[in-house]
Amino acid sequence: MSLDVLDFERPIVELEQKIAELCRVDSAGDVNLTEEVARLKQKSISLTKSVFSRLTPQQIVQLARHPLRPHSEDYIQHIFTDFDEQQGDRHSGKAPAILGGTARLDGQPVMVIGQEKGRSTQDRIARNFGMMQPEGFRKALRLMKLAEKFSLPVITFIDTPGANPGIVAEERNQSEAIARNLYAMSELRVPIICVVIGEGCSGGALGIGVGDRILMLQYAYYAVISPEGCASILWKSNEKAGDAAAAMQITAPELKQHGLIDEILAEPLGGAHRDMEQMASTIKSALLSNLRSLQDLTPAALVQKRYEYWVAKGQM
Repeated sequence: MSLDVLDFERPIVELEQKIAELCRVDSAGDVNLTEEVARLKQKSISLTKSVFSRLTPQQIVQLARHPLRPHSEDYIQHIFTDFDEQQGDRHSGKAPAILGGTARLDGQPVMVIGQEKGRSTQDRIARNFGMMQPEGFRKALRLMKLAEKFSLPVITFIDTPGANPGIVAEERNQSEAIARNLYAMSELRVPIICVVIGEGCSGGALGIGVGDRILMLQYAYYAVISPEGCASILWKSNEKAGDAAAAMQITAPELKQHGLIDEILAEPLGGAHRDMEQMASTIKSALLSNLRSLQDLTPAALVQKRYEYWVAKGQM
């Protein structure tokens, strides 16, 4: 069994492997297994629906971190055209943990910014596992200001376990970089749509997460701290991460109920990694719909509504 399979996915994957084997036998022509294959495929769908209808918060966190889950780079490739990546913060670094640049969304020019964890071990190390250093936040801010100059809507993809926690990041004034982004995004005079596609954790997520609309994938999570971090503080053991995930109410339905996100984007059966094309299409439709509702507003009205939007969240 592949290491890319989560424990609760194993019965589903084992059944799918059996179906694949029967299909190979059937294609050889020695015996007709069409009816058996059809029966098992239906059983596989029913089993998947059953497993995913009763996921615990901690299992949803596992899905948000799934090794095969689509990343920002994947969605940028499948949703946008003419992506022109920009590099560096013009101060101190290239900031590989974040992708950003101009692109076209269904022909409309936009600025897209996304946190990227990387796939291979080498790439993950190079991208610091999606944990942004101060130069990453400053790079994002540079691109947002560029978008404002040319009246481009800003779209951000949030997927990070948090901002980089190291000493070097603190020496470069990590907290100031995040705070400056929060302030700048609050008054940016173009539409901002934020999409939580995987992990939305701590200040690393908030640093590109102040928008006019907050969208969230069905099996993503959004929290001030990871369940493991919370458990280590409250119970002095990350073995209580499941209890922490349940208590923190960090899943999309819970956050939507509390009014902290605006829209939940349904994932394909079994999660976004099962059908990235379908997931990308769903995200694209949601982006276009939300942009249409924002683009009739004047810049002043947009900033005022954003202010009221976040003040209301703070009073909940």
